[in-house]
Amino acid sequence: MKGRICGFQSMGAVDGPGLRCVVFAQGCPLRCAYCHNPESWAADGGYAVSVDELAAKIERLRPYIIKNGGVTLSGGEPLMQPDFAAALFRELKARGCHTALDTSGACGTRGAAEVLCCTDLVICDIKFTTEEGYARYCGGSLAPVMEFLALTAEMKKPLWLRQVIVPGINDGAAEAARLGELARRFANLERLELLPFRKICAAKYEKLGIAFPLKDYPECPAERITELQRAAGIRRP
Repeated sequence: MKGRICGFQSMGAVDGPGLRCVVFAQGCPLRCAYCHNPESWAADGGYAVSVDELAAKIERLRPYIIKNGGVTLSGGEPLMQPDFAAALFRELKARGCHTALDTSGACGTRGAAEVLCCTDLVICDIKFTTEEGYARYCGGSLAPVMEFLALTAEMKKPLWLRQVIVPGINDGAAEAARLGELARRFANLERLELLPFRKICAAKYEKLGIAFPLKDYPECPAERITELQRAAGIRRP
């Protein structure tokens, strides 16, 4: 089984518990205004790789990831290639690896159940809490995301929800409270994280000759994230 990926990170520390190998799948149905990986958008981009090739590459890093870490399949959107994602996770589980699926949920439930069967943790980047926000800033819809999240709850898969906070777009207390309310609908929720908008991706857009939609927006200060965590009902130890 082969799939298309656009990158591989050997030592990721923010993509799930512990140190992790992160595989970036190629292709994404969304066009988020703040996307950090525009090189991953085109489904025919990146390069082809087999499950066996990836598993062998990951195996070489086993001493660093096997105790408290694992492997995260990110993107792009990994559920655009559900057969490949499921095959990779089956192989990794057979090798004793912890698996995390980092997804937007934008593909809904299509092919998702088979992938989730071999998934230890779901990390879902929920872009907005309204259809208007999804349509305006992502070119997508909230509805399939909610369907996907319902499936993770039905299958009792541990869930982390994340949202990028952009000043002037979704940094209001009302938006944060709505996110907290939405998150608490899912009994499998373990963590809700707010991530500050950063513009380190701007160089990628320039290199690709793509206009960066949020180039004139300020980055989100850390203190605002703290305020919004309170509004969302996020408790920190």
